[in-house]
Amino acid sequence: MLALGLSAPPALDAADLGVSLAPIPVLVVGVGNFLMGDEGVGVHLLHALEADPPGPGVRLLDGGTGGVNLLPAIEAARRVVMIDATRDGRPAGTVTLLRPRCAAELPRGLSAHDFGVKDLFAAAAWLGRFPDIYLFTVSVETIHPMTLELSPPVAASLASVLVAVRHLAAELAHEESLAATA
Repeated sequence: MLALGLSAPPALDAADLGVSLAPIPVLVVGVGNFLMGDEGVGVHLLHALEADPPGPGVRLLDGGTGGVNLLPAIEAARRVVMIDATRDGRPAGTVTLLRPRCAAELPRGLSAHDFGVKDLFAAAAWLGRFPDIYLFTVSVETIHPMTLELSPPVAASLASVLVAVRHLAAELAHEESLAATA
């Protein structure tokens, strides 16, 4: 019993949050704010992947600006392929694949995320569940609020990122299935 005669609320579990904690071999997450132009490039790419998924062993997740709400899925994943926008000073539409080994190696997130990607993986590391991460970043120059449109250079990068993410996710899922049968 808490003070004032109030009882503690019941604890939430993954089912209450609509999240399965079953192991996920490969999780592909697109993050960003879909309503902020180029900042939503990760979500645009995820939606394109949903039309032609990479195959078995790969789970797709529209991370939106979910922040800490993504933690249960990240904890359950052995490997994470993430797509996000970044302001890294490179020309808009520049695609980079990063392999951070710890949260400190992740780039600083865009200000539109309340709880950024770096914070998310720092929390996973703190819980002892830092997954193998493949982070595709797409360079952006300007964020335009209240638009679904991507700038021409960012939109032009979608096809190559889509092919790269689909291929990588399928390859990682195949490796995971081989490891599971060994």
